[in-house]
Amino acid sequence: MKCIESFTNKAELPAMLLCPRNPEILRAEMQPVQLAIARRAFELFEKRGSELGHDWEDWFQAESELLRPVSIVSFESNDRLSLRAYVLGFGEDELQVSIEPKRVAIFGRREVAVSQNEGQKIEYIDSYPDQVLRLIDLPTEVDPERAVVELHAGMLKFELPKAAKRILESMAATA
Repeated sequence: MKCIESFTNKAELPAMLLCPRNPEILRAEMQPVQLAIARRAFELFEKRGSELGHDWEDWFQAESELLRPVSIVSFESNDRLSLRAYVLGFGEDELQVSIEPKRVAIFGRREVAVSQNEGQKIEYIDSYPDQVLRLIDLPTEVDPERAVVELHAGMLKFELPKAAKRILESMAATA
């Protein structure tokens, strides 16, 4: 599969094909972010006086402080699973994805845009965090080798062909 290839439609911005990364390598790169979330969740726990029973609340609060939200929409047919992930503000060089038979991972880190005005350094300030991390457990097994991932105007489009045995089972169930 060719990676980082653009398709241009005269009326639209170009779409870029992304090459999925090795899942193990991507997991290692995501680990510092996951540890930062865990540390922040523990800080929130301690701030509350170590009161038990709020672990999920602390975790979700930590994620909301450190990660930009990623909305996911999925569509399923007999032979394919399609996902759409909204990652506005991230370019193809700032996003990494991995695809496993039962999981998709999205990891992105955006560089802060910096500009200078008359010798003074001015940083672009955004109200959202500059990183995304999203693990998506899939409802059916897919074939990662035949998957296609495209970034187009802030939307990651995953076309995930179902694994051959799942297609046969699906066809047998409808017969």
